[in-house]
Amino acid sequence: MIILQRLVDYLAKLNEAIGFIGRNIAWVLVTAMISVILLQVFCRYVLNSALPWPEEAARALMIWMMAVVSGEAYRKGGFVAIDMLLFALPERASRILKLTLLVCAGIVLFKLVTLGIDFFERGFRSRAASMHISRAWIYLAMPVCFFTMLLANIELCLREIGCLFGDKKIFELELPSNSASSSGAE
Repeated sequence: MIILQRLVDYLAKLNEAIGFIGRNIAWVLVTAMISVILLQVFCRYVLNSALPWPEEAARALMIWMMAVVSGEAYRKGGFVAIDMLLFALPERASRILKLTLLVCAGIVLFKLVTLGIDFFERGFRSRAASMHISRAWIYLAMPVCFFTMLLANIELCLREIGCLFGDKKIFELELPSNSASSSGAE
């Protein structure tokens, strides 16, 4: 259990660092996206001359913003989840079901990482229509997104294993009260 606890601690620190970096990049991307949109509104309605690139740039910034924070959102239970069954089952059965679902999600995330890398590599064959950059740099957001989610998934799986076979107090992920979902799920 000590090895599992150290591994969980290491993954937790790594995921927290990735989340911190992602949050700080995300607010810069949101600011840039809003600025680009406001520039387009100004050019279109005040100068009566729309620019060709702001819509595509805003979309790329939004995609990247989502990609850099998705791992942390997944780790902290920020996605929509139907968890009635988890709360209806006895605790041990609930944890086994949750672990099973996390393992299935991990398999899907691993496949998505590999598909995202392939998509990124194929993106070098085309260019964004109005920004004249390779689409690969926009497509890179997907493997980044899925890889950070996979890291969070591995941590959550190990935490569930620790809770099943070890001390629940040590392995449960403690979330600040304002970031937990309304149902209290992780």
